[in-house]
Amino acid sequence: MGYRKAGEAPTVGVVLEGGGFRGMYTAGVLDVWMEHGITADATVGVSAGATFGCNFKSLQIGRTLRYNKKYCTDPRYCSLRNWIFKGDLFSRDFAYGELPWKLDVFDSTTFAANPMRFTVVATDIDAGEAVYHDLGPGDVGDIEWIRASASIPMVSHPVALEGRRLLDGGVADSVPFRWMLEQGYDRTVVVLTQPAGFIKQPNSLMPLLRVGLRGYPKLVELLADRHVRYNRCEEELAELERRGKVFVIRPSESVQMPMVVRDPEILEHAYRIGRTDAERELAALMDYLA
Repeated sequence: MGYRKAGEAPTVGVVLEGGGFRGMYTAGVLDVWMEHGITADATVGVSAGATFGCNFKSLQIGRTLRYNKKYCTDPRYCSLRNWIFKGDLFSRDFAYGELPWKLDVFDSTTFAANPMRFTVVATDIDAGEAVYHDLGPGDVGDIEWIRASASIPMVSHPVALEGRRLLDGGVADSVPFRWMLEQGYDRTVVVLTQPAGFIKQPNSLMPLLRVGLRGYPKLVELLADRHVRYNRCEEELAELERRGKVFVIRPSESVQMPMVVRDPEILEHAYRIGRTDAERELAALMDYLA
């Protein structure tokens, strides 16, 4: 991860948690890393970790902050209007179409040329399991996989890809560090979007979700016990961190966000916390990777 010569430095995998606009924290962390020439052999992103994390592979410093601040007030990007009239909170045509290909262009050429492996996580809503998919050329097909990873149940249509119906990867695997450890990289770095000590509570909307998603019983099961799996995951991750098996960067203060953000300064604030935390942890990170 950065400054390595062939055969000398350990291989590194990076894990990016999702969390909607909490992902602005992750964007701040990644921008600091890129500014210091830090990269990785592999990155896996979930939901916002995929939509914002893809800029880590395309080496586009500042892009996540720039387009989110510019378009967060634009109802074509993210709005209840989109959901009511088109069935998706984040517009497929605008957020995943016009924006990355015309308005703030995603550098698919650099993305494809970068040897970093980039994997996104989605949830197969029929099988009730996580799907891990490696992206390739950074084309329209890859953007569809990113969209699938970030499509929130009840406010998004399922995304059909390769014979599966897919939604938000965080439902099945919120922080895929176990998957990354299984890939065999020497070092694992995890970027979380919740602060230390966070405990996920049961979803208060489960009665509504059971009705609205009654056609997907395995998805409902995942949603019902997601808090249990998430908290177990956090406990395991904390133990691995204590033993020096993983390096974790987490918010030094809460970056909690509403589902729809209209104030660009709220996004900027979370991003700045990410930058500050990344800069503070930079020396320790490099020691871990040595």
